[in-house]
Amino acid sequence: MTGTGTRRTVGVEEELMLVGHDGSPIARAQDVLGSAEPADGPLEHELMEEQIETATPPRSTLEDVAAAIREGRAGAQAAAERHDARVAALGTSPLALAGTTVGKLRYLLARAEFGLTAREQLTSGCHVHVSVADDAEGVAVLDRIGPWLAPLLALSANSPYWMGDDSGYTSFRSQVWSRWHTAGPTRRFGTPEAYHAAVDGLVATGTILDKGMVYFDARLSARYPTVEIRVADVCLSADTATLLAALARGLVETAARAADSPAPEAPVEILRTALWRASRSGLAGDLVDPRTWRPAPAHDVVGALVDHVREALQDMDDLDTVTELLGTLWSRGNGAARQRAWAAEANGDLGAVARRAADATLE
Repeated sequence: MTGTGTRRTVGVEEELMLVGHDGSPIARAQDVLGSAEPADGPLEHELMEEQIETATPPRSTLEDVAAAIREGRAGAQAAAERHDARVAALGTSPLALAGTTVGKLRYLLARAEFGLTAREQLTSGCHVHVSVADDAEGVAVLDRIGPWLAPLLALSANSPYWMGDDSGYTSFRSQVWSRWHTAGPTRRFGTPEAYHAAVDGLVATGTILDKGMVYFDARLSARYPTVEIRVADVCLSADTATLLAALARGLVETAARAADSPAPEAPVEILRTALWRASRSGLAGDLVDPRTWRPAPAHDVVGALVDHVREALQDMDDLDTVTELLGTLWSRGNGAARQRAWAAEANGDLGAVARRAADATLE
């Protein structure tokens, strides 16, 4: 745990789509944010006008994290309703749409500089912030959690559709996101100085606008004393988002406790391949097992993840809740599985899928 003997705090940022009553994304972020009220909670722009972002305050108990996630979603919905819109926790839109870039200078510069990569970034992720004591502890964590990020992606996978078609992936968002040249897994850094030198070196190449465009799957937050785990799709269910937060905190705590031991060997090319595998089949097939770097059933790999962080989960009184939430997830499927089931029930009507996703966002 942290130096004070208390639980590490967790904050969750969720990118949510704005959809109309037919399920199509609608470009109303400026209006929604412009009329947002304090009771709606903190809401922010993302790159596209068809989405907004929520952010929970840092919380130490999983019960409070779960409540804050639901409050954030409810507040975003209240703000959206004033402009005849709904929020939907979708990693990508099931329906085809060319996104509308927010009219802020930084976003317009990104659109001009990065072309189709920026124009097609109507994708929604979930970022979990877990507190760390300082940059030294944060880098020790980053150097040790990489092998376990692919299972987090598989659990959260919630983007099977792209431009009106079934992509064949459970998380096509991660495929689209990987077009950014700074996205993905990272090497071992060893020290804060090496980490910050790597970030400064990327900026110095002139191929990104600023440090905010360093899109590592896990990074030191530039705003908070946290490790920010960014690998996941936005989760369809608030329960899954809570599970993701618990496992992310367990990974950070487990890694921090091992900071005096050598970090495991984890070649970036293997980590990238494991992430691709998770994005392709999610929980429905094999994943790459971090213990062996060989294929294993997703159920076994997720079980190994829980075993890896079990002591930390027990110490934070999270294990029973994680076990319960995992059981629910296995029984009804992740977001991608549920979306495909809804599409089958609706005879391929992807608008119906988006509408049901908006309903599920507030469950």
